[in-house]
Amino acid sequence: MDRVISGKNKDKKGFLKRSETKLSRSKKVHKHFSQKSRKTNKKIKRNLLLILSGGVIGLLNGFFGGGGGMVCVPILEKVLGLSNKQAHATAIAVIFPLSLISAFIYVINGYISSLPLVSVGGGVVLGGILGSYALKVMPPKAIRVIFAIIMFVGGIKLIL
Repeated sequence: MDRVISGKNKDKKGFLKRSETKLSRSKKVHKHFSQKSRKTNKKIKRNLLLILSGGVIGLLNGFFGGGGGMVCVPILEKVLGLSNKQAHATAIAVIFPLSLISAFIYVINGYISSLPLVSVGGGVVLGGILGSYALKVMPPKAIRVIFAIIMFVGGIKLIL
């Protein structure tokens, strides 16, 4: 041992103080990397869950011609922890390009009629503008209640 034992290296009872050795430093480094790898694993799992959820949302939206947002909002709230308003706004942004792609495929296959497209489309644009302003001013609890009622009524209509 080339370390000099002096009074600085002893505690009150005269025992040698434990100095920081390479081993204890390596434990700290290992603990740091272990925590970092856990965080990385959580991010990977979360991202895989989001990709899988995105696939399900896309499948629902493509299959039913809409409705992916009804699944997207709860996923964004639970998985990403977004607020209610953020989840609704993000769901709209996610569903928009998806709806365009689905509509393009429906047009190619001849499933879209022009009269309802124009008449309903105008109402949808106006309703979308009003809805985005309403989302901005309404309290989150009211939004959740309205969303739940719409999902419930839609589910009952599908059963009957």
